Amino acid sequence: MLLVQNVSKLYRLYRTPFDRIRELNPFSKEPLHTDFWALRDISFSVDRGEIVSLVGPNGCGKSTLLQIISGILRPTTGRVVTRGRLAALLELGAGFNPEFTGRENVLINGEILGITRSEMLGHMKAIEAFAEIGDYIDRPVKEYSSGMYVRLAFSTAIHVNPEILIVDEALAVGDAVFANRCIRKFEELREKKTTILFVSHDLGLVKQLSHRAIFLLNGRMEAEGEPKDVINKYIGVVLERQKAFDQADRPALLPASNRHGDGLSEITGVRLIDASGRDCAVITSGDAVTIRISVRFSRERATPMVGILIRNRIGMDIYGTNTRIEQVELGQYEPGEVLEVDFAFECWLTPHQYTITAATQYLDGSSHDWLDDVITFDVLSPRIAAGVTDLRAQIHYRRIAAAPVGSNENATVA
Repeated sequence: MLLVQNVSKLYRLYRTPFDRIRELNPFSKEPLHTDFWALRDISFSVDRGEIVSLVGPNGCGKSTLLQIISGILRPTTGRVVTRGRLAALLELGAGFNPEFTGRENVLINGEILGITRSEMLGHMKAIEAFAEIGDYIDRPVKEYSSGMYVRLAFSTAIHVNPEILIVDEALAVGDAVFANRCIRKFEELREKKTTILFVSHDLGLVKQLSHRAIFLLNGRMEAEGEPKDVINKYIGVVLERQKAFDQADRPALLPASNRHGDGLSEITGVRLIDASGRDCAVITSGDAVTIRISVRFSRERATPMVGILIRNRIGMDIYGTNTRIEQVELGQYEPGEVLEVDFAFECWLTPHQYTITAATQYLDGSSHDWLDDVITFDVLSPRIAAGVTDLRAQIHYRRIAAAPVGSNENATVA
């Protein structure tokens, strides 16, 4: 069981580190800090065997709350009560000593949780099999990739038989095979009545696994209840923010996670548009949508190629195309001219969160302007389908009569 009562977390923010020292001066009359409440009055409980997910935009306090529940941070006010062994998988880098081998870190984590060395050695084969990092189990953790680290950390957490499991979005760095394995493990733990509290931006996963969801916004609980109802509330807030963004002045630079190119042309706008011509951030699987890319040319004449790439939440390429693949010639452009390219398609993706990458390039593939993950959008669907695409297969079947006993279907007549 897990109980969170009136938990709040206050941080004091200073403009410079020196201001922190100056404020200690007893003759200082005015505070040199501003108060930032990362969490305010959070209260909820999780029963034995219940899976509860935390959803909300980045910076809403989800990770801070998990760290308080795990005992890493102390709340400013309120209290957390847990009954049973608690295992936590939080941000990448927490819990393992980079100088120790994977095997040594597994044993140390077991000791921290009060598990004897002999018992952990008994779990070691299962931990190694689930993590699938091979001989790296006996190499220092500092040599691991982020995916290897998370696989071993998650495998350790689930094989210590916890009564309470806390998981942050750290699983997002795993590959698709491992992510699917973790989902199956969550379902198995649910059958074993393990209490699970996890953070995820994958709204489809939240609906698939959770008994209940909590929506955090600006450090407060905005909604709690059935996952589908809480997610609808969350999506409503996202749409309202998108509407406010559309009505405000657009920023000078698009919010890409990474941008590169020689600047011969500049992508000045990327929009995801629904069938009615409105910008959208949430679509239903099968909806007709358009990705519209606006480009301004800044230098000598250019014969450009414009392309798009859709990735899922773990960065896997789902679909990509460009004007050369589609055999569309865009012609040549002078400095100052503007080009607008629409990529229209029916979005038969399964319910997940995806990103759009946009690029303008030379015909040899080198970049004028490349923007990674410039738009994030969510796909919803009433249908359940595995994977990332919904091919909407048509099923036909027929009953084949069994051959009489003793007959030889392959016999030939001379």
